[in-house]
Amino acid sequence: MGGRVDHEYSYLFKMVLIGDSGVGKSNILSRFTRNHFSLDSKSTIGVEFATKSLQMEGKTIKAQIWDTAGQERYRAITSAYYRGAVGALLVYDITKRACCSA
Repeated sequence: MGGRVDHEYSYLFKMVLIGDSGVGKSNILSRFTRNHFSLDSKSTIGVEFATKSLQMEGKTIKAQIWDTAGQERYRAITSAYYRGAVGALLVYDITKRACCSA
């Protein structure tokens, strides 16, 4: 059988996207991995992930990016997906300012 074997990479990096619901985590993932952006995206339920392979200095780097649900009710489920991640991208909406005066 022909085709590329899934483990043909020099490095594998797991990253997670975290942030509140509706801030654009899924669109960031879609844009980076598939060069696609949708104005009509739906809320993520639980966790989704996508991969993208990049070539740098003759090495294949595979980025495995996990998109976590922003709703509070999924916090217990998604925290398990943080394990093994080498980094996180915190996504937030700068137009939604929380007022927290003490």
